[in-house]
Amino acid sequence: MTAQKIVRLPTQTEVEQAKQSSRTLSKYANVDRVSLSLRGSDGQADELVLPGHVLQILLDVLAEMSQGNAISLIPYHQELSTQEAANLLNVSRPFLVGLLEKGDIPFRKVGSHRRVKLQDVITYKTDIDAKRTQVLDELGNLSQQEGMGY
Repeated sequence: MTAQKIVRLPTQTEVEQAKQSSRTLSKYANVDRVSLSLRGSDGQADELVLPGHVLQILLDVLAEMSQGNAISLIPYHQELSTQEAANLLNVSRPFLVGLLEKGDIPFRKVGSHRRVKLQDVITYKTDIDAKRTQVLDELGNLSQQEGMGY
């Protein structure tokens, strides 16, 4: 499966439709599956069943669209280029390459190009965010102990 990228922002009409759809679907967010009736603008109609976790993904997509954000879906097993991984981490590509070379994030080479699994980038980001939160908590506690007023 290849990732399809949406490169345009939703229109104002799409934002409003996403808000309305999100409100309606959110009533079903805690179920293990949901049945949907679909009717297209061409009159074609279908019935389908979505597992609960798929409904949650759809709700996440609608939430982003309702805020006017463009979105893209990437399969968890997808491999990323170093630039894509750097963008995901909000770092420069040279900085990311340094992380790869130090062994902080696993990668493989395809010819002369490095490829990084999305799941490895997400794991790294989760770990680094947890460490950052821990250090900030410790700093806040230390500041309170020293009476610095924070």
